[in-house]
Amino acid sequence: MFQGQYVFSQIAELIPRHEFDKCVKRYNGNIRVRNLSCRDQLLALMFGQLTNLRSLRGIVLCLNAHANLLYHLGFKSKHFTLSTVSRANENRDWKIYHDLAQTLITKARKLYLNDNDFAIDIDGAVYALDSTIIDLCLATFRWAYFELGKSAVKIHTQLDLRGNIPSFFLITKAKTHDINFLDILEFEAGAIYIMDRGYFDFERLFKIHSAKAYFVIRAKKSIS
Repeated sequence: MFQGQYVFSQIAELIPRHEFDKCVKRYNGNIRVRNLSCRDQLLALMFGQLTNLRSLRGIVLCLNAHANLLYHLGFKSKHFTLSTVSRANENRDWKIYHDLAQTLITKARKLYLNDNDFAIDIDGAVYALDSTIIDLCLATFRWAYFELGKSAVKIHTQLDLRGNIPSFFLITKAKTHDINFLDILEFEAGAIYIMDRGYFDFERLFKIHSAKAYFVIRAKKSIS
């Protein structure tokens, strides 16, 4: 009989429970919850991601097929239903998991601070700003309609080049222009921001200068 700890439960333990509980309490995530706590919801979605399951139905079927192992995997729930997981995803405050992600990013940045080939001797942080578009199913995500009969979202990312870890990211509709990302960033004094010409805007670049930070950007031909 297996006496060790399952790999999934070892991964789940890397998420600090007290930090997650603070996020849940901050947004009343477990208020009036009887069947599926926020932590079990998170673990279920993690399980689906790590096992490459492509639907909530697949996640529920797979978890229930291993009902005798759920406790050892870290779950408190003994049984899952599709309707319960679906309602949790629809109604739980997304800010719970946003705040948790920011907490984990902060920890990861410290761990990977010098884990790359960035050898430039600069005192301040160095960030790269960029975005990417992810296609979605139009039938499911009609609110994210993009073009040519498809839906999509855009992920705007601020990447810390000293550890190649995103320090901040934002998900918007795909039609949102990259330049709007600069409006919500809090610029660090002494930091350097590297951007493509899609972020070129004098007013926004002046905000970086006013924050006593620096920027490197490709100029548009129209300013020559």
